[in-house]
Amino acid sequence: MSFDVENTQPATGRSLQREKQSPVRDASAAGSQEPEEDFKSLLAAYEHRTQSFTEGEVIRGKVIALSGGSVIVDVGFKSEGLIPLEQFMDDQGHATVKVGDVVDVFLEQTEDHFGHVVLSREKAERMKIWDEIERAYRDGTPVKGRVIERIKGGLAVDIGVRAFLPGSQIDLRPVRNLDSLRGEEFEMRVIKVNKKRGNIVLSRKAVLEESMKEEKAKTMEVLEDGKVMDGIVKNITDYGAFIDLGGVDGLLHITDMSWGRVNHPSELFSVGDKIKVKVIKFNREDGRVSLGYKQLSEDPWLHADMRYPKNLRVQGKVVSLTDYGAFVELEPGVEGLIHISEMTWNKRVKHPSKIVSVGSTVDVVVLDMDTEARRISLGLKQTEPNPWDVIESRYAPGTVITGRVRNVTDFGAFIEVEEGIDGLVHVSDMSWTKRIKHPSEVLKKGDEVQAVILSIDAANQKLSLGIKQLEPDRWEDWFNRHNVGDTVRGKVARMTNFGAFVELEEGIEGLCHVSELDEKHVEKPTEFLAIGQEIEMRVIKLNFQEKKIGLSLKAMKEDEPRLEFTSYMASPDSGSTSMRERLGEQLQRLRKTEPH
Repeated sequence: MSFDVENTQPATGRSLQREKQSPVRDASAAGSQEPEEDFKSLLAAYEHRTQSFTEGEVIRGKVIALSGGSVIVDVGFKSEGLIPLEQFMDDQGHATVKVGDVVDVFLEQTEDHFGHVVLSREKAERMKIWDEIERAYRDGTPVKGRVIERIKGGLAVDIGVRAFLPGSQIDLRPVRNLDSLRGEEFEMRVIKVNKKRGNIVLSRKAVLEESMKEEKAKTMEVLEDGKVMDGIVKNITDYGAFIDLGGVDGLLHITDMSWGRVNHPSELFSVGDKIKVKVIKFNREDGRVSLGYKQLSEDPWLHADMRYPKNLRVQGKVVSLTDYGAFVELEPGVEGLIHISEMTWNKRVKHPSKIVSVGSTVDVVVLDMDTEARRISLGLKQTEPNPWDVIESRYAPGTVITGRVRNVTDFGAFIEVEEGIDGLVHVSDMSWTKRIKHPSEVLKKGDEVQAVILSIDAANQKLSLGIKQLEPDRWEDWFNRHNVGDTVRGKVARMTNFGAFVELEEGIEGLCHVSELDEKHVEKPTEFLAIGQEIEMRVIKLNFQEKKIGLSLKAMKEDEPRLEFTSYMASPDSGSTSMRERLGEQLQRLRKTEPH
């Protein structure tokens, strides 16, 4: 409640004294009792008017003076009220009132022990604020306030008086960092008020919801596929960003942010950014909106085949590595693959990281282009000369090279002739004479060896090497020195069911088949021969191409009677013994010496 001093102006103590004297003076002059009656009526009216004032109310008064750090206010009572000047100061310390101003004040006491009216400007302002808050609560109108500090459960807000803003009522979505809101000003709705306890509960969420509802209705009217709209980045996730289009949120997926590679949406956008987006798809039934940002610019794959023709040498940036190659960005949105096989002429690379690294700049050659599939094949090794193109001019068959064994397989060993050039030593070209079951018997990975270049196939990138060719062919030498019918001497090396292998020289073996052991049928070669036994045999077959030598023990035995006869005929005592007896003795000696 308030009162207007100008409309209800009671006399002050001083004016009251003047009123008392004036009638008296008038009464003496007139010589009658009328002045006394007028005084009584005036006093009665004054008392009636002063009795209408109630302590605890807001009333209106006039500033009559500023003196001694106080503001003197006349509220139409028997005496004036004194209010400290500081209650009328602004933030800069300047007085906000002057003499003659009408102000609202709070009547604390009608009279203190000094007879003065006790007034308060602060309490009046607080009462007015509470009235406004209660009115705002009843009418549902929003109030403005500033965040003071973070407290348990939410925020303390200054709306003229201290009020509480719960964490759940701050925004439409949960706010993680409440401290960041300190000092911010918001419009809020009063959702609970208790003047006696001094409790006020606010909701900013209610205001936002109402505002969003209105905004949403307007936005929904204009939303359509293909429309370019202004938006604000509301939230960022690993897979995209939510854009506020005006009461309606749309999803800008990470794949629609840029034609180029984007590892995380935060690389391009931050919460609060104002951006333009294009509506890719709008479902009016469920309200879902898919947005695009890259669609505002031209697709870089358009006419990419013209910008990157085959065999063009171009520079790019390595953006990612896989087990099978490296992806190189030629421009934002256009990437090509360097397959691991196209990284170096050296075929021993196991992983692309041995050649390139993410972030490095490389020169590449365009090998192939598929614009429909958005694929470009790139080559790194093509930026350097192919060593196979010049190998025939550097090496000739018969050239002896020194290299390191790079790998050993079941069929041979690969030897590095030079960087990017490996040659194969087949197991058959490792020794003239040894029977090698596995190349590891002769060569080990890392060994430095000499080899002879046997042949070069540059077109198929094949190089044949030989180690045995470093020495003369022992087989060839042996075949040159022997013929069918020669008697040779050797040592039984191996036994099989079908015969015995006899080592004639180091690495040179011949086979005496079981049928060539004796005229009689032989079940097992061990009946006649033993491993390690030295014996003479007759050469009955020679095959240089297949490195095969056929031997016969039987042929040696067939020659023995003839040899004995020849020996007998040449003996000086042949006349003293008959031929029959002589031959019989020789046969008996032969049988005694035969192995069993």
